[in-house]
Amino acid sequence: MNPGLTFDTGALIALERRHQRIARVYATAVADGIPVTVPAVVVAEWWRGRSETRELILRGVRVEDTTTPLARIAGEALAVVSGATAIDALVMASAARRGDVVYTSDFTDLEHLQAYFPTVRLLAV
Repeated sequence: MNPGLTFDTGALIALERRHQRIARVYATAVADGIPVTVPAVVVAEWWRGRSETRELILRGVRVEDTTTPLARIAGEALAVVSGATAIDALVMASAARRGDVVYTSDFTDLEHLQAYFPTVRLLAV
């Protein structure tokens, strides 16, 4: 699988609210055929009911299921990185498996997880 982008909840919220920076990132990725992945747990944290915008966003991203191997990697990160959340650890584990760049509004929280996932590059929404 080719490296791409992973969006966390903050990135989806910004995209839904049409923030210019993430909208440009998303549009460029789609135009260039760069995959945008969203872990399923992120969808659960973001989804607050059906809307045209949410449906459109979901059609344009690849939603990744939480598998047992992915959950184990995230759990191992939680054991090492104090204060990290399960969702953030799953976002980072997901991105690390593909070599993705993560777009986030929780830069500081995910930055702590970089100690466990040093190959993941973080960019602020």
